[in-house]
Amino acid sequence: MAAVETARPYGGPRTYGNWRRPGSAGLMGLGSLGTAILLGGLIVMIIVIMFGGLERGLVVGLLLVASLAVILVRDRHGKNLLARSTAKASWWQARSQGAHLYRSGPLGRTPWGTHQLPGLGAALTLSEHQDSYGRPFVLVHSPAADTYTVVLATEPDGSSLVDVEQIDAWVADWGHWLAHLADEPNIEAISVTIETCPDTGSRLRREVALNIDPQAPEFARAMLDEVVHLYPVGSSTVRAFVAMTFNSSGRVSGKKRPAAEVGRDLSARLPGLTYSLGATGAGAARPLAAAELCEVVRVAYDPHAQQWIDECHAQGNPTGLDWSDVGPGAAESTWDGYRHEGAFSITWAMTSAPRGNVQSGVLARILAPHRDIARKRVTILYKPIDAARAAAIVEADLRSAEFRASSANRPSARDSLAVRQAATTASEEAAGAGLVNFGLLVTATVLDVDQAPEARAAIDNLSATARLRLRPMYGSQDVGFIGALPLGLILTKHLRVPTEVRDRL
Repeated sequence: MAAVETARPYGGPRTYGNWRRPGSAGLMGLGSLGTAILLGGLIVMIIVIMFGGLERGLVVGLLLVASLAVILVRDRHGKNLLARSTAKASWWQARSQGAHLYRSGPLGRTPWGTHQLPGLGAALTLSEHQDSYGRPFVLVHSPAADTYTVVLATEPDGSSLVDVEQIDAWVADWGHWLAHLADEPNIEAISVTIETCPDTGSRLRREVALNIDPQAPEFARAMLDEVVHLYPVGSSTVRAFVAMTFNSSGRVSGKKRPAAEVGRDLSARLPGLTYSLGATGAGAARPLAAAELCEVVRVAYDPHAQQWIDECHAQGNPTGLDWSDVGPGAAESTWDGYRHEGAFSITWAMTSAPRGNVQSGVLARILAPHRDIARKRVTILYKPIDAARAAAIVEADLRSAEFRASSANRPSARDSLAVRQAATTASEEAAGAGLVNFGLLVTATVLDVDQAPEARAAIDNLSATARLRLRPMYGSQDVGFIGALPLGLILTKHLRVPTEVRDRL
């Protein structure tokens, strides 16, 4: 997919668009693999008619039509009957085996008695290193994907009381930062997580307690006490994280490297990455230490832990959380939700980017706090494509669009538009623009399962304002929940059927 910036018509607001989902050429709306199935089925049907008779040939033809209908019939999210049926069958298989339930701790099912993460996070390990500025940073190692992730905490400036020209400059710098990441050695993926949650008021109480004058009048002290108790009610905290995932291969040897060697390599590169990130409007960026990441993950699974973590910080005491303590004591994944530690979460995945051109503030409302959602997490997933592969991808996409338009007697308006968009993308890439695949996950957490309908309605309304098409991750809510955390998990690497095969059907 590619985003192309458009010029301002007659001094109007700057808009962005031209997102493309690469497709493969095929007949009757099928991809290359689906077309191969069609042609192979026709050949088999002809052979059966020649040697077995017309009746047996018709039976083979009906089976072929049924097989193609499973691939061609799609819903509004682009999911065909095959994908939906496979997801349903996998869910019922996992449910029959009890894989949707998780119990940890001394009385749990795990023999080691710790509160480790469930599912994809069970094998994750942490190691802590120092960059060239002496700042500690954590490396999250995923043995299954053989990747290492460094997590950065940022403080976005926001767009309130900011000139439009400055916002345009931030968006341009963010696009350049993403494009340049394709040239970063061993980079695999980047995720940006914006989390909104209620403010516990611990920081305000600590600030007032440290600065109040013991000799102040009683009226002033009473007023400050009332402010401390009432101000946090209804206020929210916004936190942002950037997770950068690298593979473990060496630049020259190509062999897998241990965490210590990867940490030494990244220690010299992190200061430059955090400095360049500050120019995109992300504010001051710094790497997260291991203890801080443990607190972030623990609060995600147990929102009630936010209160005592803030109290520990207010008193200047460490929380003492370890990586083996951050998982839930009990969790249950349902078809359309995820229950964990007295909370209930629902995760949506983007199935379609906004059509047409949008302005820079299109995601403002879905990123902002919402009164019907206790905690909301919006994660944008990026996968940079190196320049060598980008040229081949855009040229193949252009040929596919031209084939679909020329194979019809009267090309539809959508086919003609697809050719123009593919040509624009290829032209921009040839001029030096970067190519980035992207996706989006939204997780809404409520403290009572009875509040889930309000959360679903809120996300439906917010997605409409953002011009996004979101679909609940049916049967994979536990995977979507941990995938939206700033842990650098690349979900496409954990699929049974590769994404390339699905796109060619």
